[in-house]
Amino acid sequence: MNKKVLVLTGGGDCPGLNAVIRAIAKRAKKEKGWEVWGSMGAFNGVLREPTELVRLSSKRTAGIHVKGGTILKTTSKGDPLKFPVMSADGTWSTIDRTEELINKIKELGFEAVINIGGDGSQRISQALYEKGLNIIGVPKTIDNDLSATDLTFGFSTAVQVASDSFDKLVTTAESHHRVMIMEVMGRDAGWIALHTALSGGAEVCLIPEIPYDIKKVVKRLNKRYEKGKGFANIVIAEGAKAKDGTATEFESKEVGYENVRLGGVAYQLSAQLKNAGLKADIREAVLGHTQRGGTPVAFDRVLATLLGVQAFEMILSEQYGRMAAFINNQITSVPLIDAIKDYNYIDKDSFLVKAAKGIGISFGD
Repeated sequence: MNKKVLVLTGGGDCPGLNAVIRAIAKRAKKEKGWEVWGSMGAFNGVLREPTELVRLSSKRTAGIHVKGGTILKTTSKGDPLKFPVMSADGTWSTIDRTEELINKIKELGFEAVINIGGDGSQRISQALYEKGLNIIGVPKTIDNDLSATDLTFGFSTAVQVASDSFDKLVTTAESHHRVMIMEVMGRDAGWIALHTALSGGAEVCLIPEIPYDIKKVVKRLNKRYEKGKGFANIVIAEGAKAKDGTATEFESKEVGYENVRLGGVAYQLSAQLKNAGLKADIREAVLGHTQRGGTPVAFDRVLATLLGVQAFEMILSEQYGRMAAFINNQITSVPLIDAIKDYNYIDKDSFLVKAAKGIGISFGD
């Protein structure tokens, strides 16, 4: 009887997910007596009746590494630790379905689970591991905010999308003598914003790790106009905030979605600049989910493939309770508990920030 591995993708979608799925399936094929299956919509595919599981055959996974999204679909609303249920009166509450989930996975005959996801998904992985499930994590996030790996696949693609958009905004800013504000994703980390500012040549880069002084931002912009440049471009991370302010966020009303929603900080900054006396015309562009979509760049395909192979080989050696990782240009693994311990913030004294300041990018500090 063949041994079976269950693969799932949780949290937000990300360029490179399909490359991981393909790599796991192709690596497993080289070992006799192994089958790879996928759970549709993270753990929801297991919990549903009837279950929604698909065999990840060679035919199903052929060529998917170049496609964005995930063939297994994904969700941020299926946490088995706090699973949403509706009462008879129409109100919602949460219950712990982990014991049911683990029992069902074992009853279905799976040797182990590979959970491809970000910080929230790997916290679920750790909880399930502590309850006795053979599980391995693969890091995924465009935000690059997992500290136990040097890079996460999807990040480079998100930066490329943002950089391409920034290049386009530079020409329209110059044509109209405007200040263009481009808002990018990243939640509480400014990695996408900082890399985009460096690649695109932004005048101002505002990130969550360095609260900005709006007067200093205006001063930097006025100085550029005084030099006769006549236009300026700003990159701002969705979680950025002024020194005396808070992040632009609001509580989600979606059932089962626990994260606060971010977005709209570009418009807030625009209003702040006008209130602070900036006379230039200002326009805003919010990239949003374009950064998550589309074909992954070559680097992300390679990194995702390496992590997928590593994940399956970790199952062969029974390295459960660990996450595949990319550290010092090597593919390795770390304990899940270490992977979720610290958030990967940008160090304001890092060489990246110093280099940005060295070429004249202002952080408003």
